[in-house]
Amino acid sequence: MNSNTTGATAESAAETVARLCDDRELVVASNREPYSHAREDGELTVDRPAGGLTAALDPVMQAAEGTWVAWGDGDADREVVGPDDAVAVPPEDPSYDLRRVWLTDEQVEGYYRGYSNRVLWPVCHLDIAKMTPREEFWREYRETNADFADAILDSTDGADGDPVVWFQDYHLSLAPRTVREARPDAFLAHFWHIPWPSWDVFRACPQYEALLDGLLANDLVGFHTEEYCRNFLDCADAGTDARVDRSSGSVSYRGHRTFVRSFPLGIDAARQADLAESDAADEWWAQFREARGIDPSETVAVGVERLDYTKGIPERLAALERFWEENPEWRGDLTYVQKGTESRSGIAAYDALQDRVADAVERINDRFGTDEWTPVVYTTDHLPEAGIAALYREADLGLVTPVRDGMNLVAKEFAAAQTRDPGVLVLSELAGATEQLGEESVLVHPYDTAGFADAIGEALSLSRAERRQRTADLQRAVHAEDVYDWLESTFETAAAIERGRRSVRTTGPRPTDD
Repeated sequence: MNSNTTGATAESAAETVARLCDDRELVVASNREPYSHAREDGELTVDRPAGGLTAALDPVMQAAEGTWVAWGDGDADREVVGPDDAVAVPPEDPSYDLRRVWLTDEQVEGYYRGYSNRVLWPVCHLDIAKMTPREEFWREYRETNADFADAILDSTDGADGDPVVWFQDYHLSLAPRTVREARPDAFLAHFWHIPWPSWDVFRACPQYEALLDGLLANDLVGFHTEEYCRNFLDCADAGTDARVDRSSGSVSYRGHRTFVRSFPLGIDAARQADLAESDAADEWWAQFREARGIDPSETVAVGVERLDYTKGIPERLAALERFWEENPEWRGDLTYVQKGTESRSGIAAYDALQDRVADAVERINDRFGTDEWTPVVYTTDHLPEAGIAALYREADLGLVTPVRDGMNLVAKEFAAAQTRDPGVLVLSELAGATEQLGEESVLVHPYDTAGFADAIGEALSLSRAERRQRTADLQRAVHAEDVYDWLESTFETAAAIERGRRSVRTTGPRPTDD
């Protein structure tokens, strides 16, 4: 089963970006770099974008021939850059510059592991008890944002016209203000990839005013959902002296107007479907099933995510344990495969989660397992993309049940990979993806263990006709609103705002809506 309904393409997205930029320099700024260099057995190797945002943006940047500014964390990254800390990529056909920012050990600890992941991450995911607002974290976050801003300005120095700069995510909240002050006529946009909390939560962050000041230097700030947009406008209204116009979704602050819009991030759905149908996926699944003792007749449920406390893995395991307890006829027939990727080890909250998950898996397998059947197949091994796609394709249930998530692209990957006998998406109502995919999923509240267990039973009881219909509807959504549609929507909106800005310079006050 495969939907071929597609919206935008990499080529059309690149054309949209080119129309906005015209002869202006396009700069993408992100924490993560699209290419990294390393040495293996003395040979220089290049790690290329295999999936996700960097893979989607790479062809667009190749067409735009701009500059990508990112943290250079590869072992051999310094070996290949020039005096300007930049290297032309892709290696085989260079078309844009990758400008690397170098971080000290103190910056990695304070900016990345500290402020980004121990302050902003828990605040935005509504878990302020895990927030650790140390003074040194904030200092390193400020300094690193200044370093990124300097790299952006250096890379556009001498370019014709004012640049178009697109910031990515919560790591770079402050950099837009520095760039704005140096290049007042640059077009700045920012996409926030995680949830934006309500004001009563966001104000728990002691630096809320500085964060808002940085983000409001942008011309456009994008979020996944309308809910996050409303929350941001509320925060700007309560946390600054800005004038908020909710009818136009804009904020006037320090003589500048920022538009706030929702752009639900998608995936490369066509690529995901192709991976699911590949020979590599077939071969990987056959080997994995045999190695893990999964009988072809068994019903399979799958969960795939980083080992992060926002993903709801312990809550999911509790619901599965409840299900097997109350439905003994499914013992031996329902196997759950949990692919977990270790994340941010060394941070107490993450180390504790890894232990908690491992303990729960052991307890459940000891309680229900037999010589012939293992209830929970748990792996933290690296799996190839084709292997992940095979897991999705073979799953009768896809359990995507975070306790909070900005969007959750695993839900969309699962839907796109249902190319054969369709499975059922069991989705948390606390994931941003629910706005697009909730109607055709079986929705659960991850903290309602009894209700979650019942929903698993409901999903397993759906007829094949019902599963096919739900999957077809899900696939239409993920193919039509894919990552390239996200890119086009973002830059079409940016172009409209820029036209409004230009009209102000020649005709007077800016219109109330763009």
